[in-house]
Order: sequence, then structure tokens, then C-alpha cells
Amino acid sequence: MTTLTDRDLEKAPIASPVTMAGALNRALADALREDSSVLVFGEDVGTLGGVFRVTDGLAATFGEQRVFDTPLAEAGIVGTAIGMAMNGLRPVVEMQFDAFAYPAFEQVTSHLAKLRNRTKGRVALPIVIRIPYGGGIGGVEHHCDSSEAYYTHTAGLRVVTPGTPADAYALLRQAIECPDPVIFLEPKRRYWSKETTTLQHTAATLDRAVVRRPGSEVTLISYGGALGTALEAADAAAEEGRSVEVIDLRSLSPFDDETVAASVRRTGRAIVVHEASRFCGYGAEVAARLSEQCFYYLEAPILRVTGFDIPYPPPNLEEHHLPSIDRILDAIDRLQWQDSSGTVKADG
Repeated sequence: MTTLTDRDLEKAPIASPVTMAGALNRALADALREDSSVLVFGEDVGTLGGVFRVTDGLAATFGEQRVFDTPLAEAGIVGTAIGMAMNGLRPVVEMQFDAFAYPAFEQVTSHLAKLRNRTKGRVALPIVIRIPYGGGIGGVEHHCDSSEAYYTHTAGLRVVTPGTPADAYALLRQAIECPDPVIFLEPKRRYWSKETTTLQHTAATLDRAVVRRPGSEVTLISYGGALGTALEAADAAAEEGRSVEVIDLRSLSPFDDETVAASVRRTGRAIVVHEASRFCGYGAEVAARLSEQCFYYLEAPILRVTGFDIPYPPPNLEEHHLPSIDRILDAIDRLQWQDSSGTVKADG
């Protein structure tokens, strides 16, 4: 299986500027238009168009039978979606914010993730749960959690997070068509990021990572909201003469071992960057897998640049909590680089 690059994802006849929020809106509209079994619902997704306006205009276009508001009851939203999916529908539900999804966690872990296994494959649950997650918007507690590790630890779920508008469209279309339940994590800080691209249904695969920037000396592994910071850090490192490869995981579960391990075997060094807390965070699993698969290729320990092990801080401290370009560059400096005389500097 070959490694996907950005060039593989951009083979379209027409390109235009689009934000991630706009790409997600288009993906939902196209899915609703092409498949009558698709429904979109959640808190304020109908008339208001969602807190982040991702569902703007959908209720007016497709009617309140296809796109509708629900009570403020997350467990009830997911439970209703499970019943609908058991009867042949394809619900796409929105949790208004990351931490607001926790009341539905029992439904997700006890039923959504397990029903297909419980019925020996006879009952599939093609449900997408859209969750705006992460920081970078000056939000407060309960509005900026990075909860990916809870879902990736739950067997039976697919967990996907786009880092670009093009991927937001392609991955959401594929998630809606997937027979498995998909937790679709949308990085809030990327909603208004814009790129000139085409929106293609077949432009990406649901369970593959992608090389966003090729390099030869160290691999930065990131996803979602932290991807932009990783790319900016790679640009800054290039100005210092260092060649940094950036991997966008996109699929957190299942994990694309092939693409990521191939990169680390080439570079011999790896750093995982994510917004969530460090202790027992998603980066710990990535580091463990790479240590098992790439041990004899590693020139230095695998490092992590993450949020701190604290509840999410108030807005005026957010920039200190989230991974920054300087913190990533510092991690690169710690990876035992050789100086001009050929002597390897100590890690520290």
C-alpha cells in the first residue's frame, strides 16, 4: 500500500476558496440530497444552523423532517440515533461542544460501540456523531476539551478528525456512508481556515494518514487543530536548515501504522503533537506503537508536545497551554542533533 501525499488528494478540475465549516456544510447537503435515509439533528442545528453555522441553511433546503432541532439531552440524542439506525436510517448528530457530549458517553460506549458485536454482525449502526472539539478559540471550560482518547480507547468506534477543508468534506462523506459508527471530531480552531481546493467525495480514504510535508530528519505526527501549528513549526525549522516531515493522522482509530512507521523509519526521530493533556493522552499510544515497530531505526526517544495535565485554562492562559511553534522547535532541538564537528549533542 503506497503512502498518500497532498498531491494525491488534489486531482480536481476546478478549485475554489472554501472554509472547513463551509466544506462540512457542503458534505452534509450533498449526503442529504443523494441519500434519503440520511438525517441531521442535534441542539440548534435546524433554524439557527448550529453554534458554528455548520448546518446553516440545511433545514430550509431539506425540511424539518430531515434536519431538525432536539431537546438539550445528549443521551437522548444518541439513543434516538441508535434506534433510527437499527431501522435503516443514517443519522448524523451533532454534539454542540466537546464536553457537552459526556452525558451521551454511556450510550456511546455501552450500545453504539457494541451492538454490532453483540448481534454477531446482524445489526449495523451507521451513525456519525459530529463533535466540535479542542481549543484555540478563546473558549472556557466545557467548551475546549480534547476528548479523543476516550473514544479511541472504545473498541467498535471509528474516530476521524480532519485538518483541512478538503479532508473535512471527503472524510465526512465517507463517514456517513460507513457501516460502522464514526466519531467525527471537528477542530473548532480550524472551522474558519480557508484553502483553495476542490471538494471531492473520493479524494481521501477514511482510515489513512497523509504526508502533509515531506522531510528527512524528523517526523512530526499531528492531527486536527494542532496540525496547523505543526506545519508552521516545520516551516520555521526549515529556515534553520532542518528537514521536518509532517504526518496528518486523520484517522485516530483505526491507526495507519504503515504510513506513520514508514516515515519514522526514514527519519529516525519522531515527535507527537496534540492539544490534549500529556498523561495517558493519544500521543502515548502513538509513541508506544512506534517504539514497538521502529525500535531499531530510532536515533532518539520519541517525544510529545501536548497540552498540560490540567483542566482547560481560562482564555487568557490558553496560548500557554496549547502546543506552540516554540515548544515544538524546542523538542526538535532535544532530539540529539549533531553539531558542526560531528559530535552528537546530549538529549536534554
